[in-house]
Amino acid sequence: MFILGGLRLSRSTSPIMRPTSYKSEDLARVLRKHKIATLDELKAVLGTDVDSTVFRKLNELAYRTSYSHRGSYYTLDKLARFDETGLWTIRSVWFSKYGTLLATVEALVSACEAGYYVDELENVVQVDVKAPLLKLVREKRLAREHVFGRYLYLSTDVGTRKQQLSARQVQEAAPSALGWVGGARVLPAELKAAIVLFYSLLNEKQRRLYAGVEAMKLGHGGDQQIAELLGMDPSTVARGRRELLTRDVELDGVRRKGGGRRAVQKKHQKSSPRSKNS
Repeated sequence: MFILGGLRLSRSTSPIMRPTSYKSEDLARVLRKHKIATLDELKAVLGTDVDSTVFRKLNELAYRTSYSHRGSYYTLDKLARFDETGLWTIRSVWFSKYGTLLATVEALVSACEAGYYVDELENVVQVDVKAPLLKLVREKRLAREHVFGRYLYLSTDVGTRKQQLSARQVQEAAPSALGWVGGARVLPAELKAAIVLFYSLLNEKQRRLYAGVEAMKLGHGGDQQIAELLGMDPSTVARGRRELLTRDVELDGVRRKGGGRRAVQKKHQKSSPRSKNS
């Protein structure tokens, strides 16, 4: 028995319990096994009811939050397998390399060669994007214009927006035989055959530019689809498309050497020789 601050304490009093030790590796182990998990599932792993404890341990890891399902799922950076658009889905849960849905919408619209209508973008990200788009427009992080009776969402950069509008006009003028599947236009067999035949008649530069036109008609994924159809490198298709959008085309270099009609003056001189008496 001893006295501390006027209180009589027994030496047999139980010592103060040490705080529970939480390990971020426990979270990493579960995420590596299941790929994704909710906050409640991660709290169960640590044996805590406190959200901040989980986030403190998550911050020790490189992790991401889903943009779908109200951000209720988590994964590790190294587990995500993002596609060319920067998106990854697993068990109907969507993640983005851009982070939040707002940041994802801004990045996708700004990078899209022909801008996005609402339904097109929703087909890509698989969630409702009306509210994020309106917020981004109000904050002047995206622009929109009334095109063909609908709002088209575009980049705020003037040059990029001009190119997006040009590409959209090409797409809208594409043959009606093209159908939409999974957010990209699909070419019917007859049109594929016509494209391949016409392509075979062109020179190298014409082929690149023609492939670029057809890729623009198809929209997202068009470079890869046309490249596979024509046996081209997708980067070559993309180059042709960029040349057309930026008007970076040397018109005098398109005609094959020796091609085209002869000059009128030379043709006239040959057909109308001068008389010896003149």
